[in-house]
Amino acid sequence: MLRPMMTSTGTLTIGQLARRAGVGVETLRFYEREGLIAEPPRRRSGYRSYPEGAVRRVRFIREAKALGFSLREISEILALRVGPGATCDDVRSLKERKIADIDRRIEELTRMRDALTRLGGLCRGRGPTDDCPILDALEARGGSR
Repeated sequence: MLRPMMTSTGTLTIGQLARRAGVGVETLRFYEREGLIAEPPRRRSGYRSYPEGAVRRVRFIREAKALGFSLREISEILALRVGPGATCDDVRSLKERKIADIDRRIEELTRMRDALTRLGGLCRGRGPTDDCPILDALEARGGSR
């Protein structure tokens, strides 16, 4: 496998960083705007010059997103990494909050699925939509709130 070449200063261009971290260039620009990665210095040519450590940080962000953390939560986690006095228990607390959030979402999605399943039982799948029991039930529910 060919390794992307670093610049002569030991830094990476935005394209090199994107390839190594497994994200798009626009994603990197977005992370910069959101403050998740520092805006790097620019060369005389105007190109961004990322330090090698940025690959690890972007991969971390990508993995945290894959676990369902929001960008705000990822920012909190990253701040704990460098925060004076921050402990592993602080990180554990964030993890526990995320699990509780996921459990709430699962309950909500289960209620939605169950409601849709009940509605689906009303429909034979034939006839015009102005006589559709699913649409009628949704309309009735919307008027009762």
